[in-house]
Amino acid sequence: MMSDRLTFYYAPYSRAGGTMALLEELGVDYDLKVLNLSKQESRDASYLAVNPMGKVPAIVHRGELVSEQPAVYIYLADEFSEKGLAPAIGDPLRGPYLRWMVFYGSCFEPALTDMSMQREPAPPSRCPYGDTETMFRTLIDQVSKGPYLLGERFTAADVLWGQALAWTVSFKLVPETPEIRAYIDRVISRPAIARAREKDAAFAAAQAA
Repeated sequence: MMSDRLTFYYAPYSRAGGTMALLEELGVDYDLKVLNLSKQESRDASYLAVNPMGKVPAIVHRGELVSEQPAVYIYLADEFSEKGLAPAIGDPLRGPYLRWMVFYGSCFEPALTDMSMQREPAPPSRCPYGDTETMFRTLIDQVSKGPYLLGERFTAADVLWGQALAWTVSFKLVPETPEIRAYIDRVISRPAIARAREKDAAFAAAQAA
């Protein structure tokens, strides 16, 4: 019989830290596989056999791989729906929830990649995020409605965005507006997320030692 046990492939100080925070919020038991990115362990043949893209986070559940950060979040929040971190199909908030999950990978990260590489974006008609100013304004307008992305309801989307914004603000890739700072603080002060961030730092320190 196939085990329902979840395996989580993780590396400290990477996008996988957000998945660790989500698993803490969900209270899920899992087997942790820690990779050392500085040693290129995500490019080892043993890991590429799991995830050919060689990226984290990735999870294996019931024998199937789930990769790509928003997909991992959507899967976990739906799989453990009793925790209430994802609006159900039929809930009016389901559409906005999926919108902000997908906005992260389809608009936010491509824009930040162009910014960090100091390269001009493609023309708006061919650019996945249109233009940087509109992307940021759309995000800031949503965060400003608060306290969370979907208003009063905290969801897995907030785990994703709270962690992502905390990192990108720290690297000055995202403007630290009062609205964004307040949103980050609300999210990362949650006990489960604070625990995950402490674990992430501990794993990073152990690898650096």
